[in-house]
Amino acid sequence: MVPAARYAAAIEIVDRIIDGGRTSVALREWGRSNRFAGSGDRRAIGDIVHDILRHWWSSAALGGGTTGRARVLGLLRIGGIDPDTIFNGQGHAPAVLEGDECVAPDVEMPTDLPPLVEGMLRERFGDQLAPLADTMRARAPLDLRVNLLKADRSMAVASLATEGVVVEPVPLSPMALRAPTGDRRIARSDAYLSGLVELQDTSSQAVVDFAQPKSGERILDYCTGAGGKALALAALAKSPVDVHDVAPERMRDLPDRAQRAGATLRTHETAQLSGKQWDLIFADAPCSGSGSWRRDPEGKIRLTQESLDDVCTAQAQVLDNCAPMVASGGRLIYATCSLLPVENEGAVAAFLARSPQWTLLRSIALSPLDGGDGFFAAWLERA
Repeated sequence: MVPAARYAAAIEIVDRIIDGGRTSVALREWGRSNRFAGSGDRRAIGDIVHDILRHWWSSAALGGGTTGRARVLGLLRIGGIDPDTIFNGQGHAPAVLEGDECVAPDVEMPTDLPPLVEGMLRERFGDQLAPLADTMRARAPLDLRVNLLKADRSMAVASLATEGVVVEPVPLSPMALRAPTGDRRIARSDAYLSGLVELQDTSSQAVVDFAQPKSGERILDYCTGAGGKALALAALAKSPVDVHDVAPERMRDLPDRAQRAGATLRTHETAQLSGKQWDLIFADAPCSGSGSWRRDPEGKIRLTQESLDDVCTAQAQVLDNCAPMVASGGRLIYATCSLLPVENEGAVAAFLARSPQWTLLRSIALSPLDGGDGFFAAWLERA
């Protein structure tokens, strides 16, 4: 497919997203309906669509409308690409620009942060809001975690190098590596397939480091999900880790991942947690995902007050459920992949207000300006 045809496909897919379709579904359905498109075409179209999601409001502003066509036009202007080279009407290209489309609107660029929370973020970041917004319009880096159960950093770097994959250390976490070019070969490399490295954002690694898991401790990952942090906890502690999720299907791939990593993870259903205690409970609570909007930009365009209220309620339930299961002298690490104070410091303050026997010892708050995703973690102990 020529570039113009790829942009035409992106217009069609973005219109489906505007109508309420999920991005992954819209991309998959388009691919099934257009079998002529090769893997390279589908990947390029997906990149265009996700770039529009990252520039959701600014592409509409510079395109003069909120349709897929307008947003593609706006994205081209943002990227400094002459729209006439794409909107040329030839073959499968979008139709030629007409009327008001031919002139770029003279507008103030939006931040591409949801209006619902922009004020909250402005209050938190102040003069750093503009740099934050710029950073969050970019694609997230590709980070790896060296699996200490099988390798050290030098071994992992050397193994990747034998296959031509160049990585560099990331300061946020001692076992973090970054592939500056986003090398897609990593998932097929021996280092990955043999469990020397895992794909994991560096800030996600940093909040596990913050928890300081130790050998011999009883450890529970309460909101395990896909299991990246559970594997990191097991690697740092060099001990088994108990895992749980209220939606066990989220952990369906975890047994294979654990086997590859050489980690021992023991699954617990919710009913099996009753009456048990752990020295460390790590609770990566449900959240808005605002810290990872570079990776999942659809999240920011779907955010509503109702969905934000729902995750705040879920966060309170997670804290209240975990508190009785922390052993004497133990700790509860509450974490979110969020930049929003209402989900972070606010959630902790509300928990402490209703749980006076608990105290906050310290916390960590990271944003994409620190080099990885946005994450928050609080170290809580009984007073």
